[in-house]
Amino acid sequence: MSRYYIRFMEEMSILLKDNLHATALMFRLLREHGFAVSEGAFNRFMDEKGNLKASLRHHTEGLVSLYEASHLAKEAEHVLEEAINFTTKQLKSLMEGSLEPHLREHVAHALELPLNWRMPRLQTRWFIEASQREAKMNPVLLELAKLDFNRVQNIHQRELREVSRWWSNLGLAQRLPFSRDRLVENYFWTVGWAFEPQFARCREAQTKANCLITTIDDVYDYMKICFLALFNTTNDTAYNVMKEKGLDIIPHLKKAWADVCKAHMVEARWYHQGYTPNLEEYLENALVSVSGPLILTLAYCTSDDVSQETLEDFHSRSEIARRSSKFTHFLLSASVVFVQDELERGNVPKSIQCYMHESGLSESAARYHIRRLIRENWRAINGDRSFTSRLEENLKMMIINVS
Repeated sequence: MSRYYIRFMEEMSILLKDNLHATALMFRLLREHGFAVSEGAFNRFMDEKGNLKASLRHHTEGLVSLYEASHLAKEAEHVLEEAINFTTKQLKSLMEGSLEPHLREHVAHALELPLNWRMPRLQTRWFIEASQREAKMNPVLLELAKLDFNRVQNIHQRELREVSRWWSNLGLAQRLPFSRDRLVENYFWTVGWAFEPQFARCREAQTKANCLITTIDDVYDYMKICFLALFNTTNDTAYNVMKEKGLDIIPHLKKAWADVCKAHMVEARWYHQGYTPNLEEYLENALVSVSGPLILTLAYCTSDDVSQETLEDFHSRSEIARRSSKFTHFLLSASVVFVQDELERGNVPKSIQCYMHESGLSESAARYHIRRLIRENWRAINGDRSFTSRLEENLKMMIINVS
């Protein structure tokens, strides 16, 4: 750790003193950006028994900031685990009392979903609208935020028009009317993963991939038209990278797409055989079928920072993608209400149903188990936020945004 960073932390600790809001805000921002800041930053707010001081329960702004910071907990960080429980309980109690309108809005928003679990672009829009209702908000900063948001949104709208032309010219929606036609939804996902203007090429490739993933998922007899679209689109993406970088990414894309197709075949076989896998077996296949490795492969291969050297050690960097893929499936499955016609339409049982079948537990108990696994995976993801290069930083932040 740099001696300058250590000195900075010491000076900040003296400056912040007993300001819980500022301490928690600094902690969250530093950890979000990969700095190895310790949970010991909150020791001054603990009593002699190792619990958070009861006097903090009326510091609404500080509690919200601590609540948000605590959701960046790594494994075995007991202070932050205690902080999650303490702040959640206190903030719910405050909501039952009389809070100023803007504070009530922020507390309700935080309790609904912590910042670390939200899609950054939607959070930005919400924060701009919430800030307009605060009397102390700097109008110049607010206007700057609006201009920046609208500027980036104009870029997204232009990109959406371009991929809309591609999708229309491809003709899959017309030739396969029974498959899902969700271009805008598929593009919007990529905005959630990486919204910054410099990731335009990545968003284009990901949107096209998302549309094809949806089609392949719906039509797994692998019609010739679908394969031809996949083949041409993948080669088109590879050609652009070859033209600009002189790199051959086709072998990586070919393997990623083949793995997705094989995973869907496994799910199809399970369904037609009436087989319900156990949770571990299901997740091992689902982390591929949900397309986590494919997402990372496309992001890696289309990045501005990719080189022959980084391409060669690509497969050693995929562990966080596996965690993210598992988490995505946990989260999606935990929110799905079991409906019998899901199976009748050819959908393999999801993680909750697999665990119910394996363990013999009720649906509510299975949901509790899955939610616990979600939190464990978040801690694993939080523990892997450090990065050694710009390429690694961009990829890891994208994977976190996928989650």
